[in-house]
Amino acid sequence: MAKTGEQAQQSARGAQSAPRAETTLGYEQARDELVEVVRRLEAGGTSLEESLALWERGEELAKVCRRWLEGARERLDAALADETDEDGDGDGGGAEGAERAAEG
Repeated sequence: MAKTGEQAQQSARGAQSAPRAETTLGYEQARDELVEVVRRLEAGGTSLEESLALWERGEELAKVCRRWLEGARERLDAALADETDEDGDGDGGGAEGAERAAEG
């Protein structure tokens, strides 16, 4: 069912006035909302104004997801570095060090 111009404008305004995603959403919430934004854009039937608002919201949500993933990568890297430091034998520590020792 197609939206009227007024309904589309209200939806577009709603997307624009949503709270700043970077400060309020966890990774899963941002990802799920991004999936919904993409679904709506792919379905079509939206006005240009609403499509632009959805696109902007999608870009914001993608940045949130990227920040969460970058943070997770940094935590993993730090944990691996700590493991290497604690091992103290300079071979990379942990399972990686054991694999290298077995190969070499």
